[in-house]
Amino acid sequence: MNEAILELKNLSKQYPGHRAVHNISLSIPRGAFFSLLGPSGCGKTTTLRMIAGFEEPTAGEILLNGDDIVWRKPYERNVSTVFQNYALFPHLNVQENIEFGLRRKGMSDIARRVREVVELLQLEGKQSRLPARLSGGEKQRVALARSLVLSPDVLLLDEPLSALDPKLRKQVRGELKALQRRVGITFLFITHDQEEALSLSDRMAVMNAGAMEQEGTPEDLYLRPRTRFVASFLGAMNWIADVGVRPESTRITRQIPNGGSRSCTAIINGSTFFGNCIHVEARLATGEKIIAELPRLDEPFQESEAVYVSWNREDELSLPK
Repeated sequence: MNEAILELKNLSKQYPGHRAVHNISLSIPRGAFFSLLGPSGCGKTTTLRMIAGFEEPTAGEILLNGDDIVWRKPYERNVSTVFQNYALFPHLNVQENIEFGLRRKGMSDIARRVREVVELLQLEGKQSRLPARLSGGEKQRVALARSLVLSPDVLLLDEPLSALDPKLRKQVRGELKALQRRVGITFLFITHDQEEALSLSDRMAVMNAGAMEQEGTPEDLYLRPRTRFVASFLGAMNWIADVGVRPESTRITRQIPNGGSRSCTAIINGSTFFGNCIHVEARLATGEKIIAELPRLDEPFQESEAVYVSWNREDELSLPK
């Protein structure tokens, strides 16, 4: 991976009676799609606002291209932010919204820059429209265009897909990844959505209660989580005694499994149909409830049916509570 373009060193933010961010350190590679993931209130948006210059850290450093930018004003940092609500100017049309930052900075060759980003974001023919006449996906593309036209070192995205309906959200997600690859700008993507972070990121970090839990590739965090919080936040997890097993690694059978796997008896509680798969819930003799993800074409299990639950030893996650 490339050298770091953005580094956070022991960064903290303390409000009266509330610690929002505590001593986090992070290195974001140049040209990467990096996601900062965590539940509401974990400190991820506060971290983004400190990078953007909208919040002042209590302690720590923010290095952009090796220079500490903590005391620089937002307009003195070569970063740009796409907000959750897009923050488009309602009285300006698409062209004027995109031009706004360029004109404010007194940059040259505005027409060419805007034309290129309009083509890149497929906004041709919409330049004269006001934001009220745009769809959710179009507003999102205008917000991206307004930021990308400034050629920032890092583009900060604060949950930019959360206002979209589920179908459009998945479509735009794919477009966003392709766009980042085309422009080559480092993206720092803030989200609470595990699926978004896993599918979009080159690297990602999980935050919890203002602290950094784990950083790495999506595969590292999902398959090799270091804490129970990371394991459970990134997807469903069965805890059987002190061992964690993902639903997709859990099997349910009517006959006792062959040797080489762990198994225990259970009673079927019910099942949920998801289209491409079925989640079957069972209760172990010890009282623990587990979920197995099974192909939808498998023979269905009946409620109260006695079964065996099994999994491979290599799929176990042994993590401290």
